[in-house]
Order: sequence, then C-alpha cells, then structure tokens
Amino acid sequence: MLEQLDPRTAIELAVLAERHGFRGVMTSDHFQPWVPQQGQAPFVWTVLAGIAARTSGDFGPGVTTPGYRMHPAAVAQASATLAAMHPGRHWLGIGSGDALSEHVVGGYWPEAHERVARMFEAIEIIKRLFATAQSGRDTRFSGNHFTLESTRLWTAPAAPPQILVATAGPVTARRAGRSADGLITTNASPEKLAALLERFATGAREAGKNPAAMPRVIQWHVSMADTLVEAEEAALREWPNGGMRFNRADIRSPQDFAHLARTVRIEDFEGHVFISPDAAAHRAKLDELARLGFSHVYVHHVGRDQHAFIERFGAEVLGTAHRAE
Repeated sequence: MLEQLDPRTAIELAVLAERHGFRGVMTSDHFQPWVPQQGQAPFVWTVLAGIAARTSGDFGPGVTTPGYRMHPAAVAQASATLAAMHPGRHWLGIGSGDALSEHVVGGYWPEAHERVARMFEAIEIIKRLFATAQSGRDTRFSGNHFTLESTRLWTAPAAPPQILVATAGPVTARRAGRSADGLITTNASPEKLAALLERFATGAREAGKNPAAMPRVIQWHVSMADTLVEAEEAALREWPNGGMRFNRADIRSPQDFAHLARTVRIEDFEGHVFISPDAAAHRAKLDELARLGFSHVYVHHVGRDQHAFIERFGAEVLGTAHRAE
C-alpha cells in the first residue's frame, strides 16, 4: 500500500517479497494517504515501472480511477506502455474512486451510482483503445461522461492487459463479469465473498465467458506480529481506516480520517483486517479463500515492519503453501 511506503522502499520490498515466495505485486493508487501518519502517496505508474524492472511476477494497480485525475485515455496509455515493456505480466485494476484522492482536481464529486456509471464508461474507452491498437485503427467515443476524439494508442503490447474491476457490491460484480476480464475485492465474511463471486460468475456467463478462467482477486489485509496485542496495536495505529465500518468514499482529507479514527476499536476490524500472530491461522485463511474460489490473493500487512513480515510470512505461510502444491 503506497500510502505507507516511499517509492524506493516499495520497490525494494517488492524485490524482497519475490525472494521469499510472493509471485506478484498489487499497488494502491492514491494522491493522499488515508491518515497523516501513513505519510506517503507516490505516483503509482512510476512505482509500478520500478517494481516491474526489478521483479519477474505479475503487477498492477489494485484500484486506479480513470476520469478525475487522469482521463481514461491517459490510463490506457500508461497501462499499454507497461504491458509493452513487460509482456504477459501487467494487469489493470479499476475502481469507482474515493473523494480522498479524486476530489483534488476540484471537480464535482458524484454520487455512488454515477461514479459506477463513469467507471464502466471509462472501461469502454480503455477497451476500445486496447482493441484498436492491435489493428492500427483510430477510435472515437462520445458518452454521458467522457469524450474521446479520433485517436489510437501508438505504443501497444502484443496482447492487451486484462482489466479487473474492484468492487464489494453484488450489482457491480455482476456487471464486472459481463464487461471486464476479472474481479478485485477485499476482506469480508466468507458468506459475502461467496455471494460476490457468484454474482460475478453470473455476469460472466451472461456474456458467454467462463468465470473459472477469469482472475478472481482478493486484496487481503492482515496484521501479524509476535503477539496478539502487538498485532492489534499495529492495526489501530497504522491502518485505522481498515476498521471504519461506514462509507468512506465521500471523505476528502487525511485529517478528517484521523479524526474519525479516534472512534475505531479493535472489534471494528473483524472481517476487514485479519489479525493474528499465528502463522497456521493465516495459512488456514488462505486455504479458505482458495476454497471460496479466489484465483489470486494479494497480502497487505498493515504494520510498519514489512521486512520482518515478508520474511516470516514467506517462510511460515507461503513456504507451507508451496510445498503443498
């Protein structure tokens, strides 16, 4: 999560993670951190380029939001360039956005239904640019939210990046199954996750696609330390936004989040951040996520000591997982 990491550290940690058994990298895309103490917000596309140059696994922005800070055409260009540089490794995660990062350009911040509509319209533009780049043709677009004059992507990969939609809502999940190549979600109860995957699968089948062949991704927030108390303290101190059980999409400043963080209690993290000092418990949770139907799990440790976490998780959790395959 780039809200917690300066760009050089993020790249070095990605290299370390690969050495310890992790096979890919998901980054956040924020203009501001959630709370001031997180302290960072580097430009995601620059960091991804650095990570890709130093690692060999897959990589992508977990949730980038076209149409506010960057027009969908600019997002398509950034993504296509990375895919051209690193064939078969890059994917594009897209979400409907949070005011925290997207309001900074000063435009009107729409309601949730309009944000979702804007997201899918942006995806349509990006898909058109990816598709016409392969054939060397120009494309244009005039929609309810965006306009694209006649143009093309002049630098394009041999195969376009997969587009994954980030959502926790069943309606959007079904539409993602129809319109996108995959799904991204985050921690929730097993029942909610199963229902979300089923809605995604329904949408995919409606579009004539095989959901079992599509990426079904979860960004899994965890707090792991030597003791339960230390793991709980790290979650409260470093990732209080993970315990906020209300809609955060309209909150505009890290200072406002910091004020709201005072109300967060450890029980608020239940179902949102997996807190445990026990490697076996983390391994069991990974097994559960696989049984639910997720094809990829990207692990985010909310604490500050990322080096120690990567080394321990790699040895005690991933090492066990890889031996079992």
